[in-house]
Amino acid sequence: MSANFDSHSIGIVTPQVARFDDPLMLACGRELPNYELTYETYGELNHDNSNAVLICHALSGHHHAAGYHSEEDRKPGWWNECIGPGKPIDTNQFFVVSANNIGGCHGSTGPASINPATGKAWGPDFPSLRARDWVNSQARLADRLGIDCWAAVIGGSLGGMQAMRWSLEYPDRLKHCIVIAAAMKLSAQNLAFNELARQAIVSDPAFEDGNYVYKGAVPGQGLALARMVGHITYLSDEAMANKFGRELRSGSFEMGDEDNIEFQVQSYLRHQGSQFSGNFDANTYILMTRALDYFDLAREYQHDPVKAFSNANCSFFVASFSTDWRFAPARSREIVNALIAADRPVTYTEIEANEGHDAFLMPIPRYLEAFSAYMKRVGES
Repeated sequence: MSANFDSHSIGIVTPQVARFDDPLMLACGRELPNYELTYETYGELNHDNSNAVLICHALSGHHHAAGYHSEEDRKPGWWNECIGPGKPIDTNQFFVVSANNIGGCHGSTGPASINPATGKAWGPDFPSLRARDWVNSQARLADRLGIDCWAAVIGGSLGGMQAMRWSLEYPDRLKHCIVIAAAMKLSAQNLAFNELARQAIVSDPAFEDGNYVYKGAVPGQGLALARMVGHITYLSDEAMANKFGRELRSGSFEMGDEDNIEFQVQSYLRHQGSQFSGNFDANTYILMTRALDYFDLAREYQHDPVKAFSNANCSFFVASFSTDWRFAPARSREIVNALIAADRPVTYTEIEANEGHDAFLMPIPRYLEAFSAYMKRVGES
C-alpha cells in the first residue's frame, strides 16, 4: 500500500462500465437508443443485497468519489472524507455505488460520445436531461447489480436534489434519503448565476454553437470563466477572507509597480478555471446547468411539496451549512417543513461552518459526527 493511503482509505479502485442496449425514454420526449454508465464500487455487497448505498454527484462531479486510481495518484476521490473504513459512509458496512450521470464527460454517455445515428459525436444535439432521467438510468444499474432496494441514496447539492427525486420516482427502492446542502428548486439568483456561466461559454469564439468538437477546438476561456463564476458562489465571504484576504501573489503598491499587481484570490481563480477547462466538456456543462435549472421537485404535484413528499416511503436526513448562501439553510428548512407536513420521518441538522456551499465536501467535525450518527441508524435498519 502506498504512503498516500492510510487505514481509513479504501486504497486503489478501478472504474467499471455498464452498457445498456435498451432505449432509455427521457423526460424531454426523446430517447437514448443505448447508453453507458461509468461507475465505481467500494465495500462488499452482503448476502441479501441489503447494504447498498448510492452516491449522487454534484454539478461538475463524477463517479470517482473515493480512493485512488493508482499508487502514484496524489488526489483521492471527491468525497474521500466521507467514504471509507470508519468514515460516515463506512465501507466495512456498506456496499457503495458511485456513478457518473448520463450527459457527463467522465465516461458515461454524453455530448462527447458517438451518436449511433450519425457516427459522429452528439455535441450540442445531445438530448435535454432532467434529474429523473439520471434516476431511471441508475435504477437499471441497480437491477443489473442485483439491488432491489438501496439502504440509502445520498447526495450533496445537485446530488441531493437527485436523491429527493429517487424518493418520489422509486419510493419502494430506497429506505433512506440523505439530502445535503440542496433545495427543492433553484432561486432566481441561482438561475442567474447559471445563465451567466453559460453565457461565458457560448460567447467564446471557439464554442462554434457547440460544434467545437468537429473543429478540434476547445472553448477554454469560456469554460474557465464559467468555473470562476461558479467557484465564487461555492465559497463564503469569510472563507475567501480567511484563505486569501488581500494578500498579493505578485507586484506591489509601490509607485510604478501597480501594473504587476495580482492578488492571491485572482491567481487561485485563474488556476481553478484553467484546470476545469482542461478536463470538462463545454456542452456537458451547459446540459448539466440546465438540468439543475429545470429541477422543481413539486412541479407535477400542483407545485405542492407536501403532496410530492406524500409519495415517499423512506426516512430522510437533511443537512445544511450556516454560510452556504447558494443553497441557504432556509431552503433545507423548506424541505424539512414539507416532510413534516407530509408525515415523513426526517432528521435535520444545520451545521455552523465558515466554508460556504463547499462545506459538504470538507471534514468539518460536527458535520461528520451528525452524518456518521445517521448512517449508523441506516446500518441498523
